Amino acid sequence: MSTQFETSAGQQTGEGPVAKTMYGQVRGLWDGPIAVWRSIPYAAAPAGPERFRPPRPRAEWDGIRECTRFGDIAPQTMGPMVPIDAGLNTGEDCLWLNVWSPRPTEDGEPRPVMVWIHGGAYCLGTAAQGLYDGRKLAEAGDVVIVAINYRLGAFGFLDLSSLGDEFVPNLGLHDQIAALEWVRDNISGFGGDPGNVTVFGESSGGGCVTTLLTSPRAAGLFHKAIAQSPPATTVFGPERSAGVAQRFLELLELPRARVGELLTCPIERIVDAAGVLLDEIPSKEPGRLAAAPVVDGELVPTYPIDRFQHGRSHRVPLIIGTNKDEASLFRLFRSPIMPVTPDAVNAMLRDVAAGHPGMSHERIAEITSAYPDLDKTRGALAMSTDAAFRMPAHWVADAHAGHSPTWMYRFDHATPMLRAARVGAGHATELPYVFGNFGTFNHDPTFWLGGRKVAMEVSGRMMRRWLAFATHGVPAALDGSKHWPPYRPASRTTLLIDTVDRVVDNPDRDLHTAWGEQAVGFS
Repeated sequence: MSTQFETSAGQQTGEGPVAKTMYGQVRGLWDGPIAVWRSIPYAAAPAGPERFRPPRPRAEWDGIRECTRFGDIAPQTMGPMVPIDAGLNTGEDCLWLNVWSPRPTEDGEPRPVMVWIHGGAYCLGTAAQGLYDGRKLAEAGDVVIVAINYRLGAFGFLDLSSLGDEFVPNLGLHDQIAALEWVRDNISGFGGDPGNVTVFGESSGGGCVTTLLTSPRAAGLFHKAIAQSPPATTVFGPERSAGVAQRFLELLELPRARVGELLTCPIERIVDAAGVLLDEIPSKEPGRLAAAPVVDGELVPTYPIDRFQHGRSHRVPLIIGTNKDEASLFRLFRSPIMPVTPDAVNAMLRDVAAGHPGMSHERIAEITSAYPDLDKTRGALAMSTDAAFRMPAHWVADAHAGHSPTWMYRFDHATPMLRAARVGAGHATELPYVFGNFGTFNHDPTFWLGGRKVAMEVSGRMMRRWLAFATHGVPAALDGSKHWPPYRPASRTTLLIDTVDRVVDNPDRDLHTAWGEQAVGFS
């Protein structure tokens, strides 16, 4: 029996719903039949001496805290790839989460919980983006949706531990675990079931999901997982981090003897230097990121893909998948985050070979043979998509399916406008379909050539599958849509999501032949 939140007569009186948390009471607002709380703190502001330390408990407050507006978002360099409301401010008091919950049931039966981890290359984004509004999902599935904010870039995923004990790596992951612990301890007060939590995320958020699936600290904090386009092998070793940290100090013009100033200097100074570093690293070393999870021997004991392949991932059901044309969006925005030119892809391949001394020239040749157009942009985009997203997702699925129910999808749907713009089913284009939030990008140019009706149908099926999985552990939408069988390494059965869904065995057979079973990543 859950402790339901107080509706305060709800919409009739104009007063918002009130819920109790371990730190104090919080008041939200009503969005139709859904109660919404924005920016509920789950930890103290990581400022001053705590700037590069794991999250700490929040001080309790008296009275009722108003949670109807978004608080500060994580410090970051704003860019076109992640559209963020101009009214949002950045700041260090950014460890908060949003909750969407349907009106309490008469029998007090707790609802399934879905916890969203946003993407943004480990350095961009926020749970305050309109795209991630959870109202439609909460209403469609009678579930509680949580979206978490966490530290990014230099503050969350830049490993500065070589500079001193006051600098802890993987802080963004520490924040996410603290948020999941808050869900475990508090979500019953919002009508949620702490024993039925699904974590889901996209891009770097999906990479966090696959990393949490192999982190001992995250054990028991969630019971199902969905990883959308996870860069599952983009996790780096500690030996590389010291050089990146030193370069960061150079960009800050800060001698090592004065490294303590990082705890007190204005956050803008750190953000500006990090912005240069975050572009510089992937430009010089295609395929690498300056900010990403690192092997720290504790939270991330070793490379997540190794733990998957040794059967060490958490025993929970998993949905994992990619988009057909992942890399196209990075070309469109001329982003250095991914190598999308023939020269950059070839540099990435040389780097992979150098990082895997035991990898033969024949193996590299076998991989490149799958891309006859590698000297053209089309071939480079395909290689980049497969190296960063497609093959890592398959390697994870192959391993995880050995002990837990696993489902694989590929999102192939694209509106006529996206096809005309040669974006197709690009990276992140599935997000409006999962949340049912179309039109959040200024009248939604993706529909300028039509396609909204079909998109809404595709979205409805995706939402129902994701919600059925969160509720029952099986993505079986009871709407007459195509049966989605579990993934087996022998058959690699995959749901192709499009105008008409199809189930196909091993749609990327040629890629598996070329890349092989042994994961290839960066170290």
